[in-house]
Amino acid sequence: MSDEPADEETESAADRPREMHPDDDPYVLQGPQPHAFWAESVAERILDRDPDEPIVIKGGISPSGVPHLGNMNEIVRGYFVAEALRDRGYEVRQVFTADDRDPLRKLPRKLADLDGNIVELGDVNAGALGRNLGKPYTDIPDPFGCCDSYGEHFSNLIERSAELLGIPVEMVSNTDLYEEGEFEELTRYLLDNRETAREVLSHYQDKVDDEYVPFNPICEECGKITETVTAVHPDEGTVEYVCTDMEAGDRTIEGCGHEGTATFREGKLPWRFEWPGQWQVLGVDHEPFGKDHAEGSWPSGSDVARNVLDVEPPVPMAYEWFTLDGEAFSSSSGHVIMVQDVLEMIEPEVLRYFFTKDPSKARDFSVEHFDLLVDDFDAFERTYYAEKRNGDSDGSDGDSATGDATDTDVTDADEKAAEIATAAYPPTIRPTLAARFDVDGEPVPAPEENSVPVTDGDRRAQLDALADERFGERVRLPYTFAAVLGMTDDPALREDIARREGHVPDDAPEWVTEFALSRVARAREWARRTGNEFDYELKRAEMPAVDLDSETEAALDELADFVASHDDPDEIQGEIYETAKRHDIPIGDFFSVGYRLFFDDEQGPKLGPFLAKLDDEFVVSRLRRDE
Repeated sequence: MSDEPADEETESAADRPREMHPDDDPYVLQGPQPHAFWAESVAERILDRDPDEPIVIKGGISPSGVPHLGNMNEIVRGYFVAEALRDRGYEVRQVFTADDRDPLRKLPRKLADLDGNIVELGDVNAGALGRNLGKPYTDIPDPFGCCDSYGEHFSNLIERSAELLGIPVEMVSNTDLYEEGEFEELTRYLLDNRETAREVLSHYQDKVDDEYVPFNPICEECGKITETVTAVHPDEGTVEYVCTDMEAGDRTIEGCGHEGTATFREGKLPWRFEWPGQWQVLGVDHEPFGKDHAEGSWPSGSDVARNVLDVEPPVPMAYEWFTLDGEAFSSSSGHVIMVQDVLEMIEPEVLRYFFTKDPSKARDFSVEHFDLLVDDFDAFERTYYAEKRNGDSDGSDGDSATGDATDTDVTDADEKAAEIATAAYPPTIRPTLAARFDVDGEPVPAPEENSVPVTDGDRRAQLDALADERFGERVRLPYTFAAVLGMTDDPALREDIARREGHVPDDAPEWVTEFALSRVARAREWARRTGNEFDYELKRAEMPAVDLDSETEAALDELADFVASHDDPDEIQGEIYETAKRHDIPIGDFFSVGYRLFFDDEQGPKLGPFLAKLDDEFVVSRLRRDE
């Protein structure tokens, strides 16, 4: 969405309210819905309008700062709506506009290179930005020097994020639309009907007066965008202007004072007209957007569409923003996370799953608690397969190795959760399957990509069949167990432990074993980044040398006997205390002995819960000091 300053709806503008068309209510997910999965409900709303094909789903953003995970809302939400439509046999075009003809109004404090590494402004060519305030993003040199402009650099980052998630989105540059004349006729129409445009916009902005012109030329002298148009010539396709100052928050970007003439291709529409203009030019049928626009630009945009441009606005969907570890995303402070970073810690299907959750509810994306998100996904996946099994006439789907729910569990399962899983799991898993299985349906050893976009109908059908059949053999290691395995660098030992603990069957195909163990590296990275209880090196290969007196040895043997028959984390933690007391060993000393035995360190995670997560055979053997 555009980064043009939010237009404060002043009291006098609010005194002139206009009734919104009933079809334009952006809160479409409030109240009863025809489907359990929100994307299917939105798809039905789109189809109710009998749209032409391809059905166009749009999102957009203005290049500014770091394109972080929060900016992916429209792309991933739009993807699930697109998939619901494709599942119904419709052709869909998903586009994402880079509003890159917007002017740079302030310097970002953080930027990201094309690999997703976040850097300080001072680490790059900051002058490339500082000398170009007020100019369109596509007219500003890339501070990294790798792309044709700052705008293109930002767009490439967004496009790469979509590719990493296997989402087939088409990036559209606003600058290209203007320069190719796509906005030309629309601009001429607006300027011919500028009195109507003024009247409609005046209900939302008090700055609209009799001199207001809905076009902002680019100064041919200094390259900055100006809002001062002195004459309009619609038939000639030009306007006359003066390059005046631009207000940008608490600062003023000075104009050069040049007086000149610009064509309709040498400027841009103000955001309140540009957004509905995009709907008309691109033929948009649906657009999701944040709640900030639901109360700001959307009411005026839908009004402009209907009462100035005489077009129907797209089916809207307002979504709640989500926070990052309990705080709002902030590019300026660096409180962001990139898609690239997330996918080093969790599988892409887990991240896609996060966006299947109800968009109308606020939620937190907690890196610290990725274990809970992954557990939720695993349960979601099990629900899907349990539901498939219930629907199979022979009652079998080959999913016995995954620990899926029993038929009794399915009977007691929440009906809505089952309906959501049935609808949402296929689009969540398809890009993963496209990366891991070739066109012949055979597993791809060590795939180069983790997600691949899928739009071809035959390929989609093949992948859906794979999901229901062969992929039913997959094994998901519990995330915290994978983190435990990540505490050793020996791949063979990891596999051996996973088999001994019953997570990987002895007869599992090679691809199943590889798939199961691929979670370990991600869980290990999660532990490293969060510095949690799994961020230690577990000394499995050989026992550290520890000097023990006879009383401590007896206490350890006693604790080993307890662990051999108990697996409750709190009970083990309590028994550590009780064992130390029974043998008159200072509590701190006894814990230190435990840390030395397992980590060759004086400190570590909370010992009882941690030992409960390890394989019993190893824990008991180590407590008994077996070499």
